[in-house]
Amino acid sequence: MTSLRKLGPSDLEVFPLALGGNVFGWTADEAQSFAVLDAYAAAGGNFVDTADTYSSWAPGNEGGESETVIGRWFAARGNRSDIVLATKAGAHPAYKGLAPDTLRAAADASLRRLGTDYIDLYYTHYDDPSVPVEDIIGTLDELVRAGKVRAVAASNISPERLQESLEFSDREGLVRYAAVQPHYNLVSRRTYEGPLQEIASRSGLAAVPYYALASGFLTGKYRPGTTVDSARAAGAGKHLETERGTRVLAALDEIAGSRGVPQATVALAWLADRPTVAAPLASARTVEQLPALLGVADLTLTDAELATLTQASA
Repeated sequence: MTSLRKLGPSDLEVFPLALGGNVFGWTADEAQSFAVLDAYAAAGGNFVDTADTYSSWAPGNEGGESETVIGRWFAARGNRSDIVLATKAGAHPAYKGLAPDTLRAAADASLRRLGTDYIDLYYTHYDDPSVPVEDIIGTLDELVRAGKVRAVAASNISPERLQESLEFSDREGLVRYAAVQPHYNLVSRRTYEGPLQEIASRSGLAAVPYYALASGFLTGKYRPGTTVDSARAAGAGKHLETERGTRVLAALDEIAGSRGVPQATVALAWLADRPTVAAPLASARTVEQLPALLGVADLTLTDAELATLTQASA
């Protein structure tokens, strides 16, 4: 049985891999999504991450498709209490930004789609600098007191606004962010390492990094001269053009080869070992893609292997 990790100062305990729901109702239809969710839960996974805007970018979708699929899965399996459910507000086309009324309406709409009366971890998806942190934290505190939300977190927030939010929470005795969700992986370290990570560390916050596999680049399937059929191929392919990308792939190949595990598992294990990280976030479109992600729960890299990867990605 994989041991769960505590999510910062909250009372939530999570599996060391968060399953991303961005593909549900987009590149994975309902049947595929249910199969992936079933396989993840069967392996001991309990941390499912979505957002109200998934997948409003896809033609014919309006946002909320992923939440709806997850809500139907809860209803079909009767397992809502087994899952730590994270969703986000602020980017849905009908509920843009973090003004108090917008945030309240977005939370209620998410609860309806998810078919549940509470959200375990509620993120502000993108910061909204037009709204004072007092209003954002005040509204989140209201949602927690109403029993609609258990813990709150921030994705895509600047160090300055994060610090300001935490100070306001502490000063007023209101709900406090328990986690951050930064863009962070072996080939993108600058976005998190530095002031944001320092604040998280100092304040006891957990990190749940997104793009943990750099849009699939860190799975090792993108190589010079290869074509990959994926909605994210362009994003992943750009790392092939950098010296760092080449170095990281070589280090991943070497460690994966000696350990007999996929490159993706090694990349996630490096991330899971970084300071403040509770669980990397990755998504699977098919059940076949899951084992490489789930393997992070069982792989502990040696100090030498961690150093090799850290150096290659510098």
